[in-house]
Amino acid sequence: MSRLEAEAFRPALSECTIGREIVVLDETTSTNDALLQMATPNTREGLVLFAEHQTAGRGQRNNRWESAAHKGLWFSILLRPMIDISKSARLTAWAAEVVAKTIRQELALAATIKLPNDVCVEGKKVAGVLVEMRAQEKAPHLAIAGIGINVNQALEDFSEELRPHAISLAMVLDRHVDREEFAVALLRNLDRTYREIFASYEHGPSGLLSASGRTRPVASSMLKTKRTKSQ
Repeated sequence: MSRLEAEAFRPALSECTIGREIVVLDETTSTNDALLQMATPNTREGLVLFAEHQTAGRGQRNNRWESAAHKGLWFSILLRPMIDISKSARLTAWAAEVVAKTIRQELALAATIKLPNDVCVEGKKVAGVLVEMRAQEKAPHLAIAGIGINVNQALEDFSEELRPHAISLAMVLDRHVDREEFAVALLRNLDRTYREIFASYEHGPSGLLSASGRTRPVASSMLKTKRTKSQ
């Protein structure tokens, strides 16, 4: 059973913002929670945290997300997008679309999006997105984009409750999928489109960008907005 190795990603992502720093944990509660605990006002955007297993993966409305060890891709990305904190749904739509597009490009599968945050193949859920944003005083606000993808699970890896609704890439293809290879393609696509759509707030002002394009002060040091992810 192959394991993800942070060092293996670096050559392919050396020119990227997303993925320029990779952390791989063997186990954590949820990658979003772990990355939020790790992040400081000085943490550069683009940090990606993978976990081989989540003991308390979260989905939409705090539904449980099943993450069989070493079978999927469970990761979160630290971002500082040039959007107002109330516009987190834009990040959700972006991440879901890039996941679906990468599945179509790399594996020739007809991936579709079930709004607001699920990616489906053959009418069953194969991936989901959870975006959480925080406003911070004296620092650009941050976003944690969590992505979970069912890659190499067999039917028995899902609970009986999920079996009618969930699927993995390997189940559709009837073959093993190289997780590292797919993850690199996905991160490169996420990096390119993120920089095209959201730019970078890494060295920007400490306010938030309003709809009019002017900055406004951050009202709260830890303001949580929408969570959007499910399995």
